[in-house]
Amino acid sequence: MFNICMRILNHLGEAEDALQEAFVDAFTNLHQFRQQSTFGAWLKQIVVNKAINHMRSRKVKWVEIEEWKETMEESDHIEETFGWSESDTMLEIERVRSMVQKLPDGYRVVLSLYLFEGYDHEEIGEVLGISETTSRTQYMRAKRKLTDMLVR
Repeated sequence: MFNICMRILNHLGEAEDALQEAFVDAFTNLHQFRQQSTFGAWLKQIVVNKAINHMRSRKVKWVEIEEWKETMEESDHIEETFGWSESDTMLEIERVRSMVQKLPDGYRVVLSLYLFEGYDHEEIGEVLGISETTSRTQYMRAKRKLTDMLVR
């Protein structure tokens, strides 16, 4: 749960605060748990929502983008290579992780929710209060920016 907060907030103190508030909310409202999902899934949703609310308090501005098709076409040109040794792979994982942390909040949050937490763009849009198209665009831009950062 802490890792979820860190991926969304990218700040140790804020992640700790959001996690603590999420646990307090969860246990205060335990009577609202309807067992329609697992307790872990219910708690995870509270944690994600609390972290996103913390991030929103920073006044992150989401950009609505009209050129959705252009973004999709540009992302098709990204190529990946494989064949590293295990030590090279560990160094590369750390490098990617640190670059993800350097992404702007909007990009990092959408990328984390989509890739690491398994949300689809419709769910991300609902959680963040943005359109599905904006979620997809933020994700594509995040991938492009991350690739550019890693190539340098």
